[in-house]
Amino acid sequence: MNDAEKLLVFAIPFFIGAMALESWVLARGERRRLYELRDTATSLAMGLGYLVIAMGWKNVDLALLGSATGPAPFDTHGIAGWIAVIVGWDFLYYWYHRAGHEIRILWAAHVNHHSSRHYNLSTALRQTWTPFASVLFFIPLAATGFEAEQILTAGALNLLYQFWIHTETIDRLGPLEWIFNTPSHHRVHHATNAPYIDRNYGGILILWDRWFGTFAAEVEKPVYGLTKNISTYNPVGVAFHEYAAIATDVRSAESWEDRLGFAFRHPGWAPSSTTSKDLRLPA
Repeated sequence: MNDAEKLLVFAIPFFIGAMALESWVLARGERRRLYELRDTATSLAMGLGYLVIAMGWKNVDLALLGSATGPAPFDTHGIAGWIAVIVGWDFLYYWYHRAGHEIRILWAAHVNHHSSRHYNLSTALRQTWTPFASVLFFIPLAATGFEAEQILTAGALNLLYQFWIHTETIDRLGPLEWIFNTPSHHRVHHATNAPYIDRNYGGILILWDRWFGTFAAEVEKPVYGLTKNISTYNPVGVAFHEYAAIATDVRSAESWEDRLGFAFRHPGWAPSSTTSKDLRLPA
């Protein structure tokens, strides 16, 4: 078990404790927004499935990153090196996450994370079962000289950071809102409200969204889920429903151009669509 896997496994008791605390806080609130049992069970199953699949896939990630490793221009294992790899991962994660919302075949791997109509800490555990393409986005870190194990550890730290922002129990955080991704910013990301779609892709830092024009502040109350919600709580159905939808669309297409469009253009794209952006699934 490498360092990245140890971080995720050792965090499991913290996840459970934090969810129990959040549930207690929600139960004592004025609106008594409780966890929904089936929804939470699905999220937990998705999280366990992700952990097993990611651990099984790690050797492929290590091999790809290792083969791309270039000479390091500085001490990558010093404090400055760790800051650089964490910030570098976060920058590349922004583009990976954004691609996961703008390219349908990548959205199929990510959509399960947005499939819950609830927003609590258990939602953070609703992770993909097909994370296979993600490593390709982080090869530039290896080419810069960072070692594969260190890159994956930076990714695990990024994932752990994002756990706590999946909550409605924390309001705005003052000046930190300008720099970091916060619960408020991430509530926007999970919402289907029209002003919130395709916004706030950042992992740890919200600076990338501010700089690249994808930021939106939380103004109106978020409505969570998908623009076309699914009705199943079966983890297999949640994990693969969009792949099935792509296959159906590709089979029905009349040309190779349309087949490729259904797979690689943005979610909601259709041939001869003139309002395709309005058809997008939520960010």
